[in-house]
This record gives sequence, structure tokens and C-alpha cells, in this order.
Amino acid sequence: MKSTIAIGMLLLVVGNLFSAMYDVSIKWLPEGSSAATFLLIRQLTSVIMLLPLWLAANKPTSRHVKVHLVRANTGAIGAVCLVMGLIALPIATVSSLFYSAPLMIVLMGFLFLKETVTTAHWLAAILGFIGIIILLRPSEINWFGIAVLISAFTFAINQLALRKLPSTESPIVTLMLYNLLSMPLVFVMALVQGIEGISVSLVVIAVLSNVFLLAYQWFCALAYRQAQASQIVVAEYTGLLFCVFLGWLFFDEWLDGLSWLGASFIVLPSLVIPWIQAKRSQKKFIEQNAG
Repeated sequence: MKSTIAIGMLLLVVGNLFSAMYDVSIKWLPEGSSAATFLLIRQLTSVIMLLPLWLAANKPTSRHVKVHLVRANTGAIGAVCLVMGLIALPIATVSSLFYSAPLMIVLMGFLFLKETVTTAHWLAAILGFIGIIILLRPSEINWFGIAVLISAFTFAINQLALRKLPSTESPIVTLMLYNLLSMPLVFVMALVQGIEGISVSLVVIAVLSNVFLLAYQWFCALAYRQAQASQIVVAEYTGLLFCVFLGWLFFDEWLDGLSWLGASFIVLPSLVIPWIQAKRSQKKFIEQNAG
């Protein structure tokens, strides 16, 4: 049992390295690149890359197109916001803000899905909110930071919407429709921003970012088949460490002391809560067996 947990955590760590590399690839975009234009090229290349996999899987379809439509379009808005944030802000700052998404998922699950939220979760949400305030620095408000939070919010919506899809549905369909159904909205956003800056380097980076995203999703799928999510989810937060390291390595970026404090308020509660819950469950199990 412990070996499968270790394997799952290792796979998740490798997956988060690819996730961090995706962030790095965005920072490599040519100066003056349009976020919406980049996303349009990325969506197109993603569909082309997924097409052979979809054909190899015997062209699976979905009966939940409305759910996919919501996910695709909210995801497109979030993706544009994230790209804007990555272009303007240090990778580690973006990553720290984006890790508020798990807290949003907990709160939205409570509000809209009537899921149970413990006192520990409420405490984590409050501390996470304090961390967000510290990172955003209200006295010097940064709209790109707000854009990253919008991206985290749309990610939370997408994760909750996944629960509306049956587990039997092919993941290839989910990935294909996520990219395909969002293209009309992305095209409109590109027109509003102005379709500009299309170059060989932009296309190469779009393809590269897709490779990193698909690798991340693949390793995550393998990891969560090895063990329960609660047993290995702690490894997700290695992504922040990778982002800090790669930001320093490639772009000479580093978090200052106050930013580290804000990131800690966001990340640490989400690390500690699963551990506390696991200990309580183990204690309860021992007491029941002893009785």
C-alpha cells in the first residue's frame, strides 16, 4: 500500500514539473504577444494534436455537451487571464495566487453542491484569503494579479463541473471538447484584442505548451490511479517549488519576504488539513476496532 502511495506521489511530482514548464513556456512568448492570439493558436494546435488520439479511441462522443460547453468557455476566459498574468508577473507569484483554487473549490462545493465543510476548511479559507491580500498588496493593486485570481476561479468552476460528468466517459472526449467548444469565444477575444504577433516562434511555443499540459494531465491520471487523492494530493504543491526554482533559473525572479508569507497562508493550510483528517480517520478506525 505504501509503495503505491510513493509511486503516486512521484508521478504527481513529475507531472507538476511539466505544469511549471508550461508556465515557463508562456514567459518565452515574444515581446508584445497578444494573450488571446496565443490562446487561439494553442487551441488549434491542441485539437490537431488530440485528433489522432480521438480517432484511435474510435471517435468517442459525449451526452453532456452542455457541461462541456460551460467548462470550455469558462476555461477559455481563465486561460486568457492566466496568460496575461504570466506575461506580466513573476511565475512564483502567479503560482501562489493560482493555488487559491483548491480553497475556492471547497467554498463553491459548500455553496452550490451542499458539500460538508469542516471548521478546518473554513480556517484554511480565511487564512488563504489573508494570503491573497498579502500577495496582491491592496496599496499597490495589480490588475494582473486579479486576472490570475479570475483564472483560479474559472479553474475551480471547471473542477466542480467535472463531477457532473460520468466516470465512464473517455478523457479524450473531455480534452477534445474543452479545446474545440471554446474556439468561437477565443476567436472573438482575439478579434477584440487584435490578432497580431503570429510568428513561427509563437506557434512553436503554443505546441510546446500543449506538450507540457498533456504530459501534466497524463502523469496526474497515472498518479491518481495509484492511490486515493487524499493520500497523494500533498505532492501537488511541489508545483509552487518548481515555479520558484524555474523562475529564478530562467528569469532571475524571486519572491520577497512578504510574498513568501502570503504564499504560506495560501498553501500551508491546504497541506496540513489532509494530514489532520487522515490522522483523525486513523484514530477513529483504531477506536472502532478496539471497541
